[in-house]
Amino acid sequence: MRSRPKRWAAHRPQARPAGWALGLCAAAVLVAALPWASPVKPAEAAAAQGGTASDPSEYTGGQTTVFATGKNAFSFPFANLADEERTRFVIGNSFFKRNWVEAPASTRVRDGLGPHFIARSCGGCHVMDGRGEPPDYARTLDPDPEPTVALLMRLSVPGRADPRVGVVPEPTYGDQFGNAAVQGVRPEGVVRIHSEVLRGHFADGTAYELIQPRYTLTDLGYGPLAPDVMVSPRIAPQAIGVGLLEAIAEADILANARAQAALGGPIRGQVNRVWDAYGQREAVGRFGWKANAPSVAHQTSHAFLGDIGITSRVFPREACMPGQADCLAAPHGGGAQPGLTAAQAGADAPEIDDKTLDDVIFYQATLAPPARRNLHDPVVRQGEKLFTEAQCAVCHKPSYVTGEGPFPRLTAKAIAGQRIWPYTDLLLHDMGPALADGRPDFLANGQQWRTPPLWGIGLLQDVNGHQRLLHDGRARGVLEAILWHGGEAEAAKQRVLTLSAQDRDALVKFVESL
Repeated sequence: MRSRPKRWAAHRPQARPAGWALGLCAAAVLVAALPWASPVKPAEAAAAQGGTASDPSEYTGGQTTVFATGKNAFSFPFANLADEERTRFVIGNSFFKRNWVEAPASTRVRDGLGPHFIARSCGGCHVMDGRGEPPDYARTLDPDPEPTVALLMRLSVPGRADPRVGVVPEPTYGDQFGNAAVQGVRPEGVVRIHSEVLRGHFADGTAYELIQPRYTLTDLGYGPLAPDVMVSPRIAPQAIGVGLLEAIAEADILANARAQAALGGPIRGQVNRVWDAYGQREAVGRFGWKANAPSVAHQTSHAFLGDIGITSRVFPREACMPGQADCLAAPHGGGAQPGLTAAQAGADAPEIDDKTLDDVIFYQATLAPPARRNLHDPVVRQGEKLFTEAQCAVCHKPSYVTGEGPFPRLTAKAIAGQRIWPYTDLLLHDMGPALADGRPDFLANGQQWRTPPLWGIGLLQDVNGHQRLLHDGRARGVLEAILWHGGEAEAAKQRVLTLSAQDRDALVKFVESL
């Protein structure tokens, strides 16, 4: 077995409890000084323009919209967040961004990292609350490979899945590949990415290239993977607007499916019905690349366990498989019952307490989508027309009016009744063999992916310094993402292939205005 590259080695924590305690106590004071404490509210912005907005789609999140660009554009709270809610937002932000440390540690509020993990914090993947970037493919093939921090690998094998899990986990490595580990525990292995250049031409003769990634898992810590293992790469998406997406009425999502079926064409989205571990109920999936998570609360709780190795009341067991003896023997964090091992973890000793978990959920649920830009530009208007003509808006449905969130205490008081513009139907669609991962997930099959929301896509370069799109970040911009479309979206892609260079540019400028 290869040893873990030095850069991945976990270190004994250098806890600073006094400083942390000071940080929490000072949160209420700091909130007034932070940049997100005074966003430009829609009414003020409209007044500055001499009246009401001429196009309601400018306010992507209704009254929650912030008018922000630049590196912090995804990190503002709802513009209409009540003053008393802003302190909670700041506290949640702290636990979202700061690193968790290995147990045992002198701090008990953020120890319990691992035993296996991918990142040390939520912000390690969702950098600046934005989108993760895949590594340089070539560097993952080096003897000292570049790690895949924001690109996780889901694992499963064929079979009849537990209806509350949705997949059959790989018997040795579980349902997610942990490519980092705490001291004394072997990492599960290394993700390596080979690539192939695919070439094509637009109808006007202009050439284009797409990069096809191929994933292999090597340096395996616990022996071979099952021969029929299915691997699905998933990049970390931006976190803005998720609270508004979960406030879209389930009836509206079901209506999207009926409306598409009524068209009689190839576009026939379907809902993914999944288990909500936080609410202990079945629900329509809305989050994750295969819509396998129904709520921000479920998604956050599951990511704490799968990505960072932090247990909660919702997911109380460490993600160690029965054959991973070193993982099971690793110290369990949290401090409720000191001295426990990972094998002894349970709901009575979570590593993140209920209040802290809820604050992180609240933080994500109240991250505001930024306002549209350049929407009066004639080129953008032309792009919007082309977007509609190519049937893109059938799946990327522009607008909804929000209802109540599934857990009102975990979101803003004023979330309901907002006209929002996310450009998604939250349905699963067959996107063709080129994008297929071949891995079912609840009701999603191996060729289906959820329609991702498009709001904020034009600010990715500002926030994260890249524009890597699709489920594994393979597309290097909007146009490449369109060219990867197939299956139900094949006709839309073919339409785009016939566009002139000027119209292609207009289409991209429209999407980047969202």
